Amino acid sequence: MIDLYTWTTPNGRKASIMLEETGLPYRVHPIDISKGDQFKPEFVAINPNSKIPAIVDEEGPDGRPINVFESGAILIWLAEKTDKFLGADKRRRIEAIEWLMFQMGGVGPMFGQAHHFRKFAPEPVPYAIERYSKEAQRLYGVLDKRLGELEYLAGDYSIADMATYPWVARHEWQGVDLAAFANVKRWYDAIGTRPAVQRGMAVPKL
Repeated sequence: MIDLYTWTTPNGRKASIMLEETGLPYRVHPIDISKGDQFKPEFVAINPNSKIPAIVDEEGPDGRPINVFESGAILIWLAEKTDKFLGADKRRRIEAIEWLMFQMGGVGPMFGQAHHFRKFAPEPVPYAIERYSKEAQRLYGVLDKRLGELEYLAGDYSIADMATYPWVARHEWQGVDLAAFANVKRWYDAIGTRPAVQRGMAVPKL
């Protein structure tokens, strides 16, 4: 059994989508980040960085439970545990990891900043809004070019797609019209039809 500590954010939904796609049994523990639950000692013991998501897998590699934090690490752990969604050969595997890192290092941080300054900042900061909105547009362009070449980011559906989809799901927060990125829209619409993705995007149920 896997215990998932999560909230209704793109990063949290990466983990729940992967758990639904693999069919692994799991329990959900909502961590309300708006109330500071992520700073409670019992959660910090699982993730010292006080961020969701995190998991505790009762079936660690040595037979003991293992804590895994950072959403990308969770996706890799679950992919290796199940031998799913990490590429059928070494070329596809490294491509999936490349595009996962692209999401972790670019899409997540930059889209997140666009969210903050466009939607949540207590007062408008025009420089920041312009900076992060432009970078979001640039990253959509990178995704669109890639998805014009392949059906999914690493050829086959993989953890790279699961990591990126929940961030693209908030394209309106980033000031992005998906109609301007036809390949991303095709990919986004296709992934959105997957039952496991639909279930994962509804976790946690509040």
